[in-house]
Amino acid sequence: MMNRRKFLTSTAGALSFAGSTSMLSMLGNSKAYAADVSSYKAIVCLFLLGGQDNYDTILPYDQASYDLYASHRTGLLSDYEALPGGSTRARNRLKELTPANAADFGSRKFALPEALDPLKSLFESGNAAILGNVGPLIEPMDSDEFKNGLKTKPNRLFSHNDQQSTWMSSAPEGAVGGWGGKLVDAAQSNGANSDNFFAGISTFGNTVFLSGQNTRQYILNTQGPPEVAGLKNLDNRLLMSQAGNARAMELLEEQYRDMGALRNNLFERDLASITDRSFTANEKFSKALKTNPALTTRFPYTGVGRQLKSVAQAINIRSTLGMGRQVFFVGMGGFDTHASQAYALNGLQSQYAQAIAAFYQATIDMGVQNDVTLFTASDFGRALVENGNGTDHGWGSHHFIVGGAVKGNKIYGDIPPFDLGHANDVGNGRLVPNISVEQYAATLGKWFGLTDSELLSALPALANFTERDLGFMA
Repeated sequence: MMNRRKFLTSTAGALSFAGSTSMLSMLGNSKAYAADVSSYKAIVCLFLLGGQDNYDTILPYDQASYDLYASHRTGLLSDYEALPGGSTRARNRLKELTPANAADFGSRKFALPEALDPLKSLFESGNAAILGNVGPLIEPMDSDEFKNGLKTKPNRLFSHNDQQSTWMSSAPEGAVGGWGGKLVDAAQSNGANSDNFFAGISTFGNTVFLSGQNTRQYILNTQGPPEVAGLKNLDNRLLMSQAGNARAMELLEEQYRDMGALRNNLFERDLASITDRSFTANEKFSKALKTNPALTTRFPYTGVGRQLKSVAQAINIRSTLGMGRQVFFVGMGGFDTHASQAYALNGLQSQYAQAIAAFYQATIDMGVQNDVTLFTASDFGRALVENGNGTDHGWGSHHFIVGGAVKGNKIYGDIPPFDLGHANDVGNGRLVPNISVEQYAATLGKWFGLTDSELLSALPALANFTERDLGFMA
């Protein structure tokens, strides 16, 4: 017979609250974890779904590297040149980076495209860093070890769904627990939050990233907490008011909550309990929004801008909700640029760069810029060799970390050559990563307050890497 807990876990993706009970939840405050939760901290994952092109994000700026890059992407650069206003990838229009550790790269120089200028400003002010060539790894390897099968490689490389899952949970599609949820588990077990409803919040629907042993993710849309149309729509409220029957509204809500029902089926009882908790959480969140001063920061009215505004609003009411540690998930699609990359990527990059800049300003306005860290992630990078007027799936990629606690104005990891046949090239310029997702996560997790043993428990493959703190967090 199917175990009841396993059954609930496998079906929780359809519900606003995901997760299952575990022995840790039964232990309560048994101090099974020893995370430092003495002050508020939040981590925000901005996931760029589809696989953002690393070569079209961090670009070469020294003339030799740029010429080499251009020789491999003649068609794509021609597409950029044909755009209204000319090419944003022309070397004289790139935004040169001047990292504090420029000497680590010798004569090589790097730049960002104009669309990412808001991130360049954050980088130069010391509030953003770049992590070069990071991706899923089980153990360190180079291209020869990969090609000759000398090291264990991650399963189902170059597959969108599987690599999204591997980034979030260290396992391909079908995994039921993510490292964001596990970080929250550790913090909550040490009493970080007085209410676990809002420890893991997604503005992009249910995600494995926030699924922990105890953590139930809260799904927040950009209009605020979800509402039941039958209870909240204006026509219904007017009808009940005109009838003078406030009790009718109460009874309708009780019906939705399934209150008072005696059910023998265990799944039905648990589903009713989850629904009831959902109503309670939504009401608590809505009340907190109404009783706290509204944010004054202006956000761009884009999908990612509205999502990050919702995250900022949730952080703004952290004290009312009793939160000491939170992890958020924000998603943005459109990065699978097999075709029309020159026409699509500029707009996408502009959207998220402007949204991140507004979000960082909001943390300043709230006085929590040193307590909130945003990082980017994506399925994978892309191949250097162009594919028509786009690019094919890759592996390692380059990402941004933003926040007041970030040791910014530096490039961590490595930016491999813009060429083929080097030690990181596994074919067509697909990069075998120098840095694992586990190392990326562990550096964030250590800042979040977790101990080394807690990080190894949340990130088992971390044991295969000697460097477990990449140094980009204060």
